[in-house]
Amino acid sequence: MTAWRCDSTVSPPVRHAVTQLLAAVLLSACVASKPAADSPRASATGPAVVSSSEATPAAQDGEAGATDADASAPGPETLGTPSASSGATGSAPATAPDGHEAPSPGTESPPLEDPLAQGIPTPGDLKRLDFRGGEPRVPVRLMEGRNEVTFSPRGRMRLRFGGPDEKMLDAAAGTRWTVRVTQGSPAVLSARVQLAEFRMADRAGLQVALESWRKKGLAVRAQVLGSVYGIAGKVIDNRRTLLLLDEVLTPEAAGHKQAELLRSHGVQTTLFEEVRTPSKAILEVRDEAGVVVGMAQDRLDAETPDGAGFDVRQVEYGVGYDFHGFEDRTFRGALQLVVDRSGRLAVVNVVPLEDLLKGLVPAEIFARAHSEALKAQAVTARGEVLAKVGIKHLADPYLLCSEQHCAVYRGRTGEAASTTTAVEATRGEGLFSEDGRLVDSVYSAVCGGHTEDNDVVWGGPPDPSLRGRPDVIGPVGAHPLPASLERWLTTANLPAACRLSSFAQPSKFRWEKRFTAEQVDTRLKRLGVGRIQALALTDRGVSGRAAVLTVSGDKGATQVRGELNIRRLFGMLNSSMAVVEAERDAEGRLTGWLFRGGGWGHGVGMCQTGAIGRAEAGQRYQDILRHYFNGAEVAPIY
Repeated sequence: MTAWRCDSTVSPPVRHAVTQLLAAVLLSACVASKPAADSPRASATGPAVVSSSEATPAAQDGEAGATDADASAPGPETLGTPSASSGATGSAPATAPDGHEAPSPGTESPPLEDPLAQGIPTPGDLKRLDFRGGEPRVPVRLMEGRNEVTFSPRGRMRLRFGGPDEKMLDAAAGTRWTVRVTQGSPAVLSARVQLAEFRMADRAGLQVALESWRKKGLAVRAQVLGSVYGIAGKVIDNRRTLLLLDEVLTPEAAGHKQAELLRSHGVQTTLFEEVRTPSKAILEVRDEAGVVVGMAQDRLDAETPDGAGFDVRQVEYGVGYDFHGFEDRTFRGALQLVVDRSGRLAVVNVVPLEDLLKGLVPAEIFARAHSEALKAQAVTARGEVLAKVGIKHLADPYLLCSEQHCAVYRGRTGEAASTTTAVEATRGEGLFSEDGRLVDSVYSAVCGGHTEDNDVVWGGPPDPSLRGRPDVIGPVGAHPLPASLERWLTTANLPAACRLSSFAQPSKFRWEKRFTAEQVDTRLKRLGVGRIQALALTDRGVSGRAAVLTVSGDKGATQVRGELNIRRLFGMLNSSMAVVEAERDAEGRLTGWLFRGGGWGHGVGMCQTGAIGRAEAGQRYQDILRHYFNGAEVAPIY
């Protein structure tokens, strides 16, 4: 297994040589990693066996890297979760607000703040991928913000205490352990407002946006986010460039700045947070009799050498949703109990990627779906996990979370035999474009009969693998295309794969949503245009999805850009493949607004319901993925 990290200026021959020579692990989050803070000595006392000998760590030590942009790579809207939410977060599209300026003649591309030049993370970095058994091991947050956590190993356990002495404690299977936070202090964060995001190749688009915002009197900067790493000789590069306001603020002040930008420019933004002072805490470990057996500084690592895994009590899930709750769950892999940004306890599962997928894929798609659709989902999910490395949760001591923000993951508790078979049948496989690039294998629940171009939804340069196309089984024939959107949305017998699937959801394939005039005025109040008089969806892509909403009120007008931003304004519309019309009473007074639309989700990449329909029509998973990703081929990553 080869895993490495390199600067983008390294020549291909040198990269190849490095992949062949280095057996070191690569570290993921390409942001400056701070050295671990000095810690008080850890202690371990009590009835359990304490060892100071060398032992395989459950995961790598260290401190969280810099920030969580939260608005980076697009993500799935999934079939298997109670609530659909786009993985793409609230960043503005990659074009500037005016969108059409050309850079000045002779203007050079701006220098980028490239984290790759800031040094390879030390072995004590929590923000790294670990490689064992020929595959990546991914740190996934199970829950955080806890004062106390109880867990039990399913096999013999080795517990390592954070601190200069790295004390060890061995324990038997089935024993119960409780970890409590004492003397916790939160991290100190700073924030910049993120205006937009660009693919690394889109330097021209970045330059246009930089000049446009500077002409508006704002100081802006570019910063690289993401990572370059290799697995088994294949280069995976998920870097992108963020456009940030240069001003460093507190998170609270940055939030006020966001509101100001929304009012003045109609741009919804996100925060790029950085850790200025890490959180700290002493972790107290008690056995099932309540006896304190040890204290640790900032973290504990628990591992079962035989791979039996752990039972974790009362795992919190669905935070912020109406299905919020707690559940006892079982996990493969190792556990890290670390201090989160609030100074309380986070539980992190360090799990091999294939085992992660076994607990993740059933939450993304119906486990009863056709086996070829499940295989297609396994391949796309594998690529999506690798695409998120170094992109999300950069101010947190983990790479991914187990919620909708990244991907719903319930561990062994959520596994299903059918999806486990699909994961095993596609072990290590990913999607590659004709030029050998790992495809950004995004997906959404229901495309509505036509997928969309990536640049329409997220901005940036067009990706040849993410081109919108009709998702019909058989010839399109006389059926209308989205260019005639009114007809498209009212066609009852469209042979779309997501309509013909046995798992079709008619209320998502075509839908209506009404708002009263008062509801819309309230939702759009922060735009500062007064009482709403007109709404217009424009700048549509090939599927009919709108990228711009023009809002006119009795105090002015503004535009909101970005497919997700438009949907969020109205409480997460199913999609922006929609038309909107004013509703009036007999006297002509405005009473409400009616959206009529199609699809559920951003519509880029694979349509999950459509994939099921194609599998039921006899297509293999390779053919399904070739259709949705414009000829991309399935090949081993590792």
